[in-house]
Amino acid sequence: MSRSKAAKVGDMPMIVPGAAAIDIGSTMHMAAVNPDADDRPVRAFNTFTGGLHDMARWFKACGVTSVAMESTGVYWIPAFEVLEEHGFHVILVNARYAKNVPGRKTDVNDASWLQRLHSYGLLRGSFRPKAGVATLRAYMRQRERLIEYSASHIQHMQKALMEMNVQLHHVVSDITGATGMRVIRAIADGERNPATLAQMRDVRCHASTETICSALTGNWRDEHVFALCQSLALFDFYQLKIVECDRKLEIALRDLEGGDGYDIARLPKIRTKTKQVNAPDFEVRSALYRVLGVDLTQIHGIGPSLALKLVGECGTDLAAWPSSKHFTSWLCLAPGNKISGGKLLSSKTRRSSSRAAALLRLAATTIGRTDTALGAFYRRLSARAGKAKAVTATARKLAVLFYNALRHGMAYSDPGAAQYEERYRSRVIGNLQRRAKAFGFSLQELPSEPETAVS
Repeated sequence: MSRSKAAKVGDMPMIVPGAAAIDIGSTMHMAAVNPDADDRPVRAFNTFTGGLHDMARWFKACGVTSVAMESTGVYWIPAFEVLEEHGFHVILVNARYAKNVPGRKTDVNDASWLQRLHSYGLLRGSFRPKAGVATLRAYMRQRERLIEYSASHIQHMQKALMEMNVQLHHVVSDITGATGMRVIRAIADGERNPATLAQMRDVRCHASTETICSALTGNWRDEHVFALCQSLALFDFYQLKIVECDRKLEIALRDLEGGDGYDIARLPKIRTKTKQVNAPDFEVRSALYRVLGVDLTQIHGIGPSLALKLVGECGTDLAAWPSSKHFTSWLCLAPGNKISGGKLLSSKTRRSSSRAAALLRLAATTIGRTDTALGAFYRRLSARAGKAKAVTATARKLAVLFYNALRHGMAYSDPGAAQYEERYRSRVIGNLQRRAKAFGFSLQELPSEPETAVS
């Protein structure tokens, strides 16, 4: 860097004089403070809890008020939480936005560069919800992992049944349903008579007793039964742990109420009574209403479980985003604006690993099969631009509805697919009339053809 450029950088106003930065590592954190605050402005601290508190005390002695760190794996979490306990304002920075000049890559240089950027106010912190929501999110993510582990053991049970040539999955829609679990538990307890097993059929099962009896005639080899019993035991174990997570979720939601929960007497009438698969075993809709004061499940495509997951990922007030446009941009659901020389090079949406965006995309895929305004929008756009773009656009609409409901308390009322199609038709006709008028033409509606009598 030339002297003139260095002088210009040195003359930049310092926005955050008490800025510090940490280059996060697995065994060592490199911390940097303002060079005027200490003779050794860059120091290394081990990642043990004692080392983190030593780093916090050093920051206090140097007059640090705000600390920036890169989001490296999960190594940043203990340092973030310890520094917050000591009263520092801590921001988490995406490493992609804080890259140094290529070359001369060392931990000392990274920490110094990060501290310099932070002192000039050039770093933007990533979103991290408040403590209560972060606790709720941690329980939700743990519950999702337990469901994934549980699902793998369902596959193991089905494999063991197939090896015994017990075709249970051909006669029931879900082997973990009422009929399936009765049969599997009876087999694990030693029952081998297919007629006896078929009598365990639930009245709601579509297959007849005779069909089920034929499907449950198997080859009862000991090793296959042993594998089935172990998979069943592991499945039951994870189901028990999921219930324990549900109890923690209940407590976390009550803590978010803060003793001033909204009156559930104002809770709107439930839109659908269908119970979702793997839903928590407590009344999620009422618990969320006491916290938020709005019923997110009135939005088509968002059920109680999805609403709980979105609140856990995004927070309870969405005050971090000034508008719905900022929110959808954060979710990477809004069109991009890659512009150079005044020319739009690309408007593709950015790739995202956001869990909230993935949840909204999944809801958009589901809502495309419904007779709603959002479903009609999805189908129209899917026919014109393809399913991938239709999913993104519908997910963005869901995100805007979610933002407006949570931020402004707006109630959603579905106009229906027919009204949406009529509005779309009127809009298209209006555009055609304006374009025809611009070219000196006028549109006229064709007379309806008379119905021919059928003899």
